[in-house]
Order: sequence, then C-alpha cells, then structure tokens
Amino acid sequence: MTDPIRPAVAVLEGGRSSEHEISLLSGKAVAAGLDAAGFRVTEITVGRDGRWNGPDGPVSLLPGGGIDQVDVVFPVLHGPFGEDGSVQGALETVGVPYVGSDVLASAVCMDKLTLKRLCRSQGMDQVGFVEVGTEDWVAQALALEGPLWVKPSRLGSSVGITRVEGGEKELLDAVAEAEAHDPRVIVEANSGGREIEVSVLGNRAPEVSVPGEIVIDAEWYDFDSKYSEGAMRLEVPAALEPEVERRLRALAIEVFALAGCSGMARCDFFVESDGRVLLNEVNTIPGFTDMSVYARLWEASGLAYPDLLTRLVELAMDRAREAGTHSF
Repeated sequence: MTDPIRPAVAVLEGGRSSEHEISLLSGKAVAAGLDAAGFRVTEITVGRDGRWNGPDGPVSLLPGGGIDQVDVVFPVLHGPFGEDGSVQGALETVGVPYVGSDVLASAVCMDKLTLKRLCRSQGMDQVGFVEVGTEDWVAQALALEGPLWVKPSRLGSSVGITRVEGGEKELLDAVAEAEAHDPRVIVEANSGGREIEVSVLGNRAPEVSVPGEIVIDAEWYDFDSKYSEGAMRLEVPAALEPEVERRLRALAIEVFALAGCSGMARCDFFVESDGRVLLNEVNTIPGFTDMSVYARLWEASGLAYPDLLTRLVELAMDRAREAGTHSF
C-alpha cells in the first residue's frame, strides 16, 4: 500500500513588521520540518514592502481562486501585517486553508489591550494595566505596582518595551518610545512571579503541553534574551505544585477558547510566590526557530517536530472543511 500524497504547503515568512528577520528564521525551520514529514513545500517570502515572492517570482492572489499549486498555507509571520488577522483575511478572501487562528482570534490576541479587557470581563487573574490616553491614565499608571512595563499594544518579541522605575517623566519618555511602534500603548504592573509558558494545540478540543519555565540571566526577558544563543534557559517540565499546574493548564484552555483560537497558541503566565496564576499574553503564531519555546514544549510532551507540523496542517484542513459546511 502506498502512502497518501501529502498536501502542498506554502510556508509564508518574512513580513512587513520589525520581526521580519525572526520570521524568516521561523519559516526556514518550518519548511525543513514539513519537508522531513513528507509534505511538498514551497516558501513564500513577504518582503518589507508587502510583496509576496515565491521561488519563481511574484505570487498572484486571486480572490476565490486560491494560490496556484498550494493546498494549505502555513503562516509564520510575527507581529503586524501577519499575526494580527490581516494576512488571515487575505487568505480567507483567496479561499485557501491556513494554519492557525482565524481573523478575529488573531486580531484579539495580537492586541494586548483587547485581550486583557476580554479576560477581565471573565474574571481571569492578570496583572493590572492602563491604556495610555484614557482619562487620568498617568495617575492610574503610577499607582500600579512597579516597576512598570510600557509596551506597544500590538507588537511581539519584546520590541518597543521599556521598564520604568522612575516617575512621570520616565513614564512619558517610555510611552513616546512605544508610540514610535504603535499608537496603542499599554502600561502594565509588575509581577515578581516565575515566567511559565505552555503550548496549546487543537481546534475545538485543544491539548496543552507540559509547562516550561523561562530562566534568564538578564534583568528581564527582552529581545536579546529571546533570540541570542544561550541567553535563555527553558526548564521543562517546570517545577510546579500539582494544583498550580492543573490551574495553569485549565486557564490555557479557557483563554484559548475565549479568544476563539484554533490550531496553535503559546500561552504565557506568571506564577506568583503564593501560587496564584496570572495570565500574561497569548501568541497565535509563536516562534518556530531552533530556540523557540512552542515546539520545544511539545517535544518534551512526546510530540516530535515533524509530527507537530503534520498535526497543524491537518487541523487547518479540518477547520476549512468544517467552515465549508456553513452557508454564512
């Protein structure tokens, strides 16, 4: 009996955001893993100018007509214009299945302010936060537990983040730095808790990996700590009390469903010294480089990298088939 023919998968990498280079590294790793799993793989690079180029030149997108010789798209675009629902919308218009969350879930999780407000409406524990520009925001921000963290609301990889330990002037300077990246800026309170992450995989019945703890020598988990060789250690499985781990896993599934995620997500938490679990953020397109946490946690859970990528492609096709049963 011959093996079934694997779908043709296009890995979408690069992008217009400041995370372009990281996305290229993630894309190369995904393409190699899909090739090892037996898929027919094409790499499509999105330039900083927004142009899509495949191995034979520019890629044409025909609304309703798919992408030539592509069955599934695997977006590995980080940040704006890729992780925020915009590319997902383009792929929906073109009519091709794609890995990961849909337009709405991608947009909700990309915007820290929107996700945090959604979680607050459901009573989920998280650090305090303030939106810059709202009424009396400076006083509210300075009243949060410091040091404060000033962040662009819709960026990842710790781009544009500033730690603030002083008063109003330092806060305003940090806001100006964040606003250079995004007009929506969030100020968050500090958590002295341990940074614990889990990977989520699935559609309507998601699974959660073993948790891993981020251990760094730097003052905080900044861009260099995430992507410099040896700057971050992932201790997996994280040493947690059984009840804390149970709560953390349950919260990951709860927020995955609440935000409407599908396919994959990496959920980041703080675990306080008293055992409280605080949600930090949800990444719908986590990194896939050799140092990235998402796949490493699944590997520690017994799911090898090529098998993980296979599951993700299958989940994308399952979701597309289910969507096709609705008339809208």
